[in-house]
Amino acid sequence: VQLQASGGGLVQAGESLRLSCVASGSIFSINAMGWYRQAPGKQRELVAAITSGGSTNYADSVKGRFTISRDNAKNTVYLQMNSLKPEGTAVYSCNAEVNSGSYYYPVVKDYWGQGTLVTVSS
Repeated sequence: VQLQASGGGLVQAGESLRLSCVASGSIFSINAMGWYRQAPGKQRELVAAITSGGSTNYADSVKGRFTISRDNAKNTVYLQMNSLKPEGTAVYSCNAEVNSGSYYYPVVKDYWGQGTLVTVSS
């Protein structure tokens, strides 16, 4: 299973970006999907997560500005980031909990994408 993230770039404070992450390979189903970020000199932190049923969870610092969504048919998770702030500069990575087995014989593992750099200038 591979996760390919895209959509990062350089923007000014207040602007928007949309990240995408596509999962491919031996996939029966995907449970939770999420976005994490790691700023220079800081630990990786959860930005947002979404279950297969569509329930979402956000870091307090992004609530009201970021929206996570997913297209189960395309094995894709998105992160719409509005009103970006300079402190949002980080490498954003996607994560997915993938069942590569079957309904009755699940084989579940966590996978990570390669990360995409988001730089927000002031």
